[in-house]
Amino acid sequence: MEKKTFILIHGSWHSAWNWHKVTPLLEKQGHTVYAIDLPGMGRDKTPIQEVIFENTVNKLCAFIDSIDGKVILVGHSKNGIMISQVAEYRPQKIEKLIYLAAYLIPNGKTQKEYSAQDTEGWLKPYVVIHEDTKSHTLQPEIFKAGLYHDCDEEITEMAKVILSHEPIESGLAVLDLSEKRFGSIPRFYIECTEDRAVTPFIQKKMYTETPCKKVYKLATSHSPFFSKPQELVDIFFDIAFGEG
Repeated sequence: MEKKTFILIHGSWHSAWNWHKVTPLLEKQGHTVYAIDLPGMGRDKTPIQEVIFENTVNKLCAFIDSIDGKVILVGHSKNGIMISQVAEYRPQKIEKLIYLAAYLIPNGKTQKEYSAQDTEGWLKPYVVIHEDTKSHTLQPEIFKAGLYHDCDEEITEMAKVILSHEPIESGLAVLDLSEKRFGSIPRFYIECTEDRAVTPFIQKKMYTETPCKKVYKLATSHSPFFSKPQELVDIFFDIAFGEG
């Protein structure tokens, strides 16, 4: 089996710990895995008020440049926007794009514009804005029901300790994408059909407006990397070694 390099990008409020069940399953098959803490998240100590979308994208590009060969880029939730913009800047370095219940936003649009259309999501009433740091946090009482309803109890307890601020600015960033560059990379979507954070309605709207080579469906919450890691990895392998 050909060895692949996967870069795994977490979603809002989270960090590289999202992938602690997925990474060993990929590595066991001999693949290289990089689970990234985005600036201001997890172990990255950049002050959250200083985190800018363009700087984050450039940092990801620099990291990809440091890796030999092409990578498979996976983005979860809000940070589908990151992998899209990185793809525009580094199309020659990216083999495939995988959007996991992620924001797949067209050129000239923002993540916030699509989030605003997702009126049935459970999280918005529990988001607390922090004007002083240009960020927001999610109240812990919604963690289990909103993000982890099919996950083990300890995941919620870990989240209470690990989840942190999310920069507001990236949700307002206008994506700059072209068919020649971003559009040249095969993209795939994994829809989480029991998702209460990024609902199936908005997921379907996005992958319908910006078509993908294939759409997979997982009957999970927003967090299949915790609730069904093997099933998720099986899809990653199908994408990595399939057509396109």
